[in-house]
Amino acid sequence: MNARADLLALDADTLAALANRGLVKRAARELDSGAGASVSLDAAGEVTAAFPDGSRAALPAGVPLEAGTCSCPAPGVCRHLVGLVLAYQAQAQPQSASESSSESAPESDSAPGAKATVPPPEPELPWSPAEFDDAALLAAFGRPALAAARRAWERGVRVTVQRMDAAHPAPSVELPSCTVRFPVPRSLNFALSGATAARHGELVTLAVWAFRAADEDGTPSGSARTAGGPKRADAGTAATATATATATATADRAQPAPATATATATAAVAVAALTEELLRTGTARTGPVLLAQLARVEAELTAVSAHWPAAAAAELRVQLAAYADRDTRHDPDRVAELLVELRARLRAADRALALGTGESAVTQLRRTRLVALGCRVSAGRGGAERCTELYLAQPDAGIALVLRKRWAVPEGRPGTGAELAGRRLLGHSVRALAGSNLVSESVSRSAGRAVTVERGRIASTSVTPLGDAWASLPAPLLLHDAAARLRALGGRPPRPVRPRIEAENAHVLAVAEVGPLGYDPARQRLEAVLRDAAGTEVRLSAEHDVLCPGRIDALAAALESGTVTHVSGLLRPEAGRPVLDPLAVRTAAGPVHPDLAAETDPHPFTALPPAAADPLAAALTAARTALAELARTGLDAALPHQLAPAAAALRRTGLRTAAALLDALAADPSPDRWTDAALHLLTALDLHREEARP
Repeated sequence: MNARADLLALDADTLAALANRGLVKRAARELDSGAGASVSLDAAGEVTAAFPDGSRAALPAGVPLEAGTCSCPAPGVCRHLVGLVLAYQAQAQPQSASESSSESAPESDSAPGAKATVPPPEPELPWSPAEFDDAALLAAFGRPALAAARRAWERGVRVTVQRMDAAHPAPSVELPSCTVRFPVPRSLNFALSGATAARHGELVTLAVWAFRAADEDGTPSGSARTAGGPKRADAGTAATATATATATATADRAQPAPATATATATAAVAVAALTEELLRTGTARTGPVLLAQLARVEAELTAVSAHWPAAAAAELRVQLAAYADRDTRHDPDRVAELLVELRARLRAADRALALGTGESAVTQLRRTRLVALGCRVSAGRGGAERCTELYLAQPDAGIALVLRKRWAVPEGRPGTGAELAGRRLLGHSVRALAGSNLVSESVSRSAGRAVTVERGRIASTSVTPLGDAWASLPAPLLLHDAAARLRALGGRPPRPVRPRIEAENAHVLAVAEVGPLGYDPARQRLEAVLRDAAGTEVRLSAEHDVLCPGRIDALAAALESGTVTHVSGLLRPEAGRPVLDPLAVRTAAGPVHPDLAAETDPHPFTALPPAAADPLAAALTAARTALAELARTGLDAALPHQLAPAAAALRRTGLRTAAALLDALAADPSPDRWTDAALHLLTALDLHREEARP
């Protein structure tokens, strides 16, 4: 075995994540041109490199790349340290090849002076980061990192463990704030988190503990679960070293768990009381006092890191303010859904999942590459504001993020997507950012995966054209089988208690074939059938929006170009089949952004036949509307027979349990009865829309 097998396992992508892609390319060019380093390996495993420019670099064994030394003035991981790794790999491979050929040299077909062929590396046997004990974690990251990890573990952490297999050569764990990967077998020094140095050790430690817990419980790869928590705070850390326990105990004395639990319970009581008052008196009677109380509850939830109900409370406050202002953004059905969500999250058995207490409010990322997936334009406050949402893929983490920007629209201006396309954001137009690769050292992301990119005096942000970046995205960002992706999402919790993750359904679909287009004039909706590489039919569905008057025609022109290779969008199940709401289309001429397109002459379409009637969906929708109206007017003013028509329609379609819940609410119009009925109906409606076939 080579003395520095860890360096031989570093590929270009891992080196780019540890440094940046520009340094890797430059070091590779220098090596190829003969200007690379001469390297040597001593008995202790330290690699030293001497460069033609006089610089000398060294990388001892058992340390990360950033702990290497170099005589050049560049801070951090410089091109010489990257060049050291590449030169060592180039020198070690011929040695391995010659050793292999000397052991079993062919007797007849070898000619003198024939060039040795480097044998392919032996496949790495599956391994698990659970092999690292806490003594190794302590030695690698120190006591503060393990103490911080312990506090997070005891609150409960939402994790998705991906073990090593043929499709995933590097084991990884998706945490709320980042994805931790272990690209170098059995090495903590080259674990990748994407987080800043201040939190890197904590997050890698959580990932190791997550692997331990998953191996103990037999949790399958790719399954999301809550690890840790008060009931099993020691599940992944039974072998904790004495020093680690001391550090953790010290940290726990500084931030005692009971105080946090008490604060969370107090916030939960406030949520329950406020939502009960809103339901009893009616949201139509909400005044400044209740809005102020809702703002205080939101602040209390944020203070105890209950991110998901805090976000729901913030959205509810916006909805109630919109009703008071007679704003068109007000949606009574959405108000009912938010009230259900706030009350359901307090009932959930998995509190860490429902409240989001295991999430970090904001995570500062190190140098990060983001790939734009497209742009969505929507209305803002009072019609005088517009909002652009740039969807960005983070390839290293395998997730999608959202960069949101609100724009003021001058009076008399339409504020369409085509107009916003020229607005400047991060020094570039919105249109340019929507079709770009963005590399930044000033990226932070929220618990819900909303991203913020800021310019600083030191940190920089570079924007380059998108190119073929979509084709190299990892799964599940890039889909070759949309049906398989939907099957993987089938075990998610109900929507009212699900984590409020931005862009969780944003993907790029590799398109093998584009079918004929059709238009539904009643719903102003363009539809087409796409086939992915696995042959799955994916229904593309895009609705007209007055803010994006060129959306439908630009989308149709791109789909009919005959050169479509990829379509990005928001994937959802509908009637048991995948449906894609498009964000952008990749053609031979480049990316097309329908929301940012200018209005053109109307495109002729073939009219689609009217949709078949769905009595189940109609009955569930009518019942939901009845409950929303009851929440608007107030339970104290409820009439005895107000819900009778909705209950009767549910019975006619065989939904007897839902009808019984409405009957119970009519007999006892209490907030708990309303929550029972609304939670049942909303979940049933979601499941029916996702799974029912025409």
